Amino acid sequence: QVQLVESGGGLVEAGGSLSLSCTASGLTFARYTMGWFRQAPGKEREGVSCISPGSLTTWYGDAVKGRFTISRDNAKNTLYLQMNSLKPEDTAMYYCAARFGVYSGCTSGDYNAWGQGTQVTVSS
Repeated sequence: QVQLVESGGGLVEAGGSLSLSCTASGLTFARYTMGWFRQAPGKEREGVSCISPGSLTTWYGDAVKGRFTISRDNAKNTLYLQMNSLKPEDTAMYYCAARFGVYSGCTSGDYNAWGQGTQVTVSS
């Protein structure tokens, strides 16, 4: 059974940094495209960043380009998101997701497995 578990969320002041992690089990992690998505109250779920199985391709949403960095460690079955220069508008529940094979995008409907999410709150 596929399981994705996010961690690292919390409360941070604007301008600060936070690192998120997603540990995967029940799948051959190195064969999956992985992504981070977020959803704030009253808003639709949006793609934050995605990364190909071998880390050769990455994608970032316009709102986070230059501030967030996605990475993965296939030996540890772990996906990461380094979040810098955080803004109040980054406040949301952040979800880890997986899709088998190569996929160069962050469309939520194309991902198969989802974690429970970790809350990120940025104060002003």
